[in-house]
Amino acid sequence: MPRHRRPSDRPEKVCATCGRPFQWRKKWEKVWNDVKYCSDRCRSDKSKPA
Repeated sequence: MPRHRRPSDRPEKVCATCGRPFQWRKKWEKVWNDVKYCSDRCRSDKSKPA
């Protein structure tokens, strides 16, 4: 992955809980393929799909 990406060039996913799109973050760089939720709140509410 390039050192810096413009916000419009960052990959996106859809949150498994709330259904909203969210973008790649630097802290998810090594685990991006495993990320399913946009936030800790959605991760804790994973039993309630949107």
